[in-house]
Amino acid sequence: MRSTPDGDHPTAGERARRVAVAAWHGVRAHPVLLLSLLPIAALVLAVAYVLALVPQTPDVSDMRKVREQRASVVLSADGQTLAVLRRANREWVPLASISPSVVQALLATEDQRFYDHHGLDVRRTIGAAWATLRGRLQGGSTITQQLARNLYPEDIGRAPTVERKVKEAITAVKIEKAYSKDEILETYLNTVPFLYNAYGIEAAARTYYGRSARELDVLQSATLVGMLKGTTYYNPVLNPERARARRNTVLGQLARTGRLDAEQLASLRQSPLHLDFEQQQEDLGPAPHFVAQVRRWLLEWADRNGYDVYSDGLVVRTTLDMRAQQMATRAVQAQSERLQKQVDAMWSGKRGWAAQRTLVDTFIRESEAFRAARAKGEGEAEALARLRADPEFMHALREDKTRIQAGFVAIEPGTGFVRAWVGSRDFALDQFDHVAQARRQPGSTFKPFVYATAFLQGSRPGDVLFDEVTEYQVGPGEVWRPTDIGEPTGQPMTLRDALALSKNTITAQVTQQVGPANVADVARAMGVRDSRLTPVMSLGLGTSPVTLREIVSAYGTIANSGRYVPPMFIARVEDKKGRLLQAFDPAVAEPVLPTAPNAVLLDAMRGVIDRGTATAVRTRYGLQGDLAGKTGTTQDNTDGWFVLMQPQLIAGSWVGFNDSRLTMQDAWGQGARSALPMVAEFYRDAFKAKLLDAKAKFPRLTDPEIAAEIAAWWGTVTPQEPLQEVAALPALGSPTVVEPVIVSPPTSSEFWAPGTPDPSWRAPRALVAPSVREAAPPVAAIVVPPAPAARPAERALVREASGAGPAPPPAVQFDPNRTREIGW
Repeated sequence: MRSTPDGDHPTAGERARRVAVAAWHGVRAHPVLLLSLLPIAALVLAVAYVLALVPQTPDVSDMRKVREQRASVVLSADGQTLAVLRRANREWVPLASISPSVVQALLATEDQRFYDHHGLDVRRTIGAAWATLRGRLQGGSTITQQLARNLYPEDIGRAPTVERKVKEAITAVKIEKAYSKDEILETYLNTVPFLYNAYGIEAAARTYYGRSARELDVLQSATLVGMLKGTTYYNPVLNPERARARRNTVLGQLARTGRLDAEQLASLRQSPLHLDFEQQQEDLGPAPHFVAQVRRWLLEWADRNGYDVYSDGLVVRTTLDMRAQQMATRAVQAQSERLQKQVDAMWSGKRGWAAQRTLVDTFIRESEAFRAARAKGEGEAEALARLRADPEFMHALREDKTRIQAGFVAIEPGTGFVRAWVGSRDFALDQFDHVAQARRQPGSTFKPFVYATAFLQGSRPGDVLFDEVTEYQVGPGEVWRPTDIGEPTGQPMTLRDALALSKNTITAQVTQQVGPANVADVARAMGVRDSRLTPVMSLGLGTSPVTLREIVSAYGTIANSGRYVPPMFIARVEDKKGRLLQAFDPAVAEPVLPTAPNAVLLDAMRGVIDRGTATAVRTRYGLQGDLAGKTGTTQDNTDGWFVLMQPQLIAGSWVGFNDSRLTMQDAWGQGARSALPMVAEFYRDAFKAKLLDAKAKFPRLTDPEIAAEIAAWWGTVTPQEPLQEVAALPALGSPTVVEPVIVSPPTSSEFWAPGTPDPSWRAPRALVAPSVREAAPPVAAIVVPPAPAARPAERALVREASGAGPAPPPAVQFDPNRTREIGW
């Protein structure tokens, strides 16, 4: 309503103005009345301010949860503790288990009227405010107020403002109403921080004095309580004089409250600190890399299901077998120590570290110390020279770079259960996981996928190719010429023998026949599903980096009759009372290889153990039973691999340096000499402990069902087959010429983080049925009579039919129009 000219209907604003004018006239007429009302108004405003802040303070009903927080526990399959997952280094102890001298020192120093107030000590608060106004800053917070600040820093705030202090006081009063004095005191002593990741009095006692909180004497109690005024400033490790002075102040407070007499006080003040400091490290447990995998999985699971890993006391039962884990750890440690002696000898002397000046200078330039020096303005040459002249730095650099590393994993083929997992020699020194994170070139351990592809396309294990060097045109003016360590024999060799003896010359020919893209598809289907496989000709010799977990998992497919089961490491999750929250069953096996091709591949890989590159398994380690496997070595012995298959368990290992620019020596760096001993020693212990049954058998080619499958797959196999044309393939890449062994130089992507599958991966639609093979005959390898050596005329015939021509063979040209697909 608007005001009329005569003022009969004033607006709201006009009414307020009139009231203000009338009040002003009243104040001018009665100033004493105004002054008497000011305290009341101030009190009303203060109460209103406090009431307005109450809803903004935390709900203290959950404070008991802090006391009841329980860390999650990770258990092995046989019920042993692998790890306790807690947010901080803290062990809750009841008030009765804390030395009385701690409680007395705390009350005497921090809150003498603790048992008399209700959260706020008004007298102390006023005294502290008066001292602060006079220029002597004092704190007036009670123990309850400090607890409120420690437990709810986000809700109360951290800035030194009036609002924070009011919220702190309100919260303290709420705590006092909800909990007893002893509960408050116990919670405070178990949650207060003491530096070095030590939370609570128990962790502090063990960190600074190597004893429990129950055993602390008056001097030790005074020192720890003294730290509470400022843990960094009164740190007894770095600032012992300050800490000692503060300790004596606490002792003085104990004397004032009657806990010490004058004679005791004088004597105690002269005592040194007598620390027994040792920072408490997290217990890494027997399988730290495996637990790291479990922790990552569990955090995601808990987040999805509304649990807190660090406070809800979850019990996680895993698939890991403690006995197998201990055996694997021992085997890795023993062989790594033997290899490290070889490494140290190789890098010592004039021909070692000192002779590798260019490489060592590169290491220095890549170091944090060099980058820090450059950031401070030091010249490159000066920083390089200074660090090279620093013996301590150079020793640490050499030790880090030349530390041999290893990875080991064992998986059940039928279930995918991970039974053992050793990610590095020492988790404390190297948290990088060489089972799941390190992507390294697999070398010859990749060859089974080549032969699996060939058998899947119709080749037979008895098919023959010549052991001779062949050149492959892979690009304009680029030729790939794979060789072996020894000279080629020029003799015919069956595919079975070529795999057993790990012949690069034969494997390259098979890769050319079946197609590297098809090899990549088969490898992915069998289990190499996270790493990217580049479909170039050298793929068959293991040039695409993969993880050890993938390789062992894929070998599990072979051991599981051609059915892929992904690795599995969680069996069930329970709550703190043992009630089941979720159970996990093994994944349904995914058919990948039909029975016949898988059976002949497995049989060929038996030959690796019985008469091939891994005969040491039998001759040196005396392992019996039905075993199959494959060794692997990459160029210049950069990587050593070995995977062994037994019907109940597949185990594999990798050996090398973290920096692939460092290589091992021929005498000990090949997979059969570096990686094989770890696996063989593990199996030897497992058989001895009856963890595995040495009498377990894989299906045999002579088993009636297997024999029938083979007959249905290939039909009648005769000594001679009509010579068939060798399929040509497109040029898919330009691998480097390999001399004298396995693969092209390592790529810069060896250590990709896991988790991103190969973008070119596509799940198989269906396997090639026999009817499809009959309609479109597969490419078979060239077959000659199974004689020790083919007659010259037969060799010429084979060469002519294969398009190789007379020796020396010209480069094979790839024709993209003659590529054959497997038929996924």
